[in-house]
Amino acid sequence: MVARSALGAPIALLLDLPMTVRSATHTAVKTRHDWTLAELETLFDVPFGALVFQAAGVHRAHFPADEVQVSTLLSIKTGGCSEDCKYCSQSARYDTGLERERLLPVDEVLGAARDAQAAGATRFCMGAAWRNPKAKDMPALLDMVRGVKAMGLETCMTLGMLTPEQAGDLGEAGLDYYNHNLDTSPEFYGEVITTRTYDDRLDTLAHVRDAGMKVCCGGILGMGESRRDRASFLQQLANLPKHPESVPLNRLVNIPGTPLEEAPELDALEFVRTIAVARIAMPESFVRLSAGRETMSDELQALCFLAGANSIFSGDRLLTTPNAGDSVDATLFAKLGLRPSISAEAQLPV
Repeated sequence: MVARSALGAPIALLLDLPMTVRSATHTAVKTRHDWTLAELETLFDVPFGALVFQAAGVHRAHFPADEVQVSTLLSIKTGGCSEDCKYCSQSARYDTGLERERLLPVDEVLGAARDAQAAGATRFCMGAAWRNPKAKDMPALLDMVRGVKAMGLETCMTLGMLTPEQAGDLGEAGLDYYNHNLDTSPEFYGEVITTRTYDDRLDTLAHVRDAGMKVCCGGILGMGESRRDRASFLQQLANLPKHPESVPLNRLVNIPGTPLEEAPELDALEFVRTIAVARIAMPESFVRLSAGRETMSDELQALCFLAGANSIFSGDRLLTTPNAGDSVDATLFAKLGLRPSISAEAQLPV
């Protein structure tokens, strides 16, 4: 069966996307780095069922349909960040009631990693509320990477902007992934953040790639951006020289005390559309349901998985915000016939 638009034309032909068919139900999009904004906007406009159908086929052509990669995220240094990101509870510029904490001891971080591994996580992510790491903190950060890596877990960090030298040191210590989100489109970015430029973020991504690490890069949906902004944001990711291996897509959590506290909730089906377009535009990337999942119904998450999401954060918290707990996720997986992947390396694109 070929998915068709409301006009009756096959969707792949309607969008003139270069595609290959691997089987009757598995359609693989050739990996591209030249997406136009018009193409992505056209994808967003495809009738919902047809768009999800196409994204599901792309997903199944590149990944096992019933596997979800599970990561755990720990805040290793909380609060006191000098940046003005309008969504963030950890900005020192907003009164969110969050207490500033120092960098956690290495042993405490390693203990949390062992607990995460016992709960089924295959990747352990460590986040620090910094504009950029200081030289005095680098030795402890490198020890954390080495210690978590020695457990057999994949390692990920998000520490703000990096210099080429810092990226090189983290790569040599064994860091697998570095997370540095673009957050939104270049056009809307100034409405959310003024203390760091879009080019600053792109520079850090380039340093991470040059150091041989994998990139985890996504953004936040529902900050007041338009659909065109969501298309432009995905265009930035899809047209990087190499697609991010992980693309976390967050639904805004309205943090009291932040400028976006009263932002209206993004329509649930629009969120699913964004997941589907991300899957089609970046067919070999892990697309991760990240922040905001604790407010999503089972039905909404099921649609996201059908549309190509194949990674989640587990545990009770994501940095400073609530998250669906391990037992809740286990119940959902059982309902949907999903299972955690043994490791992300075992789930590389086929």
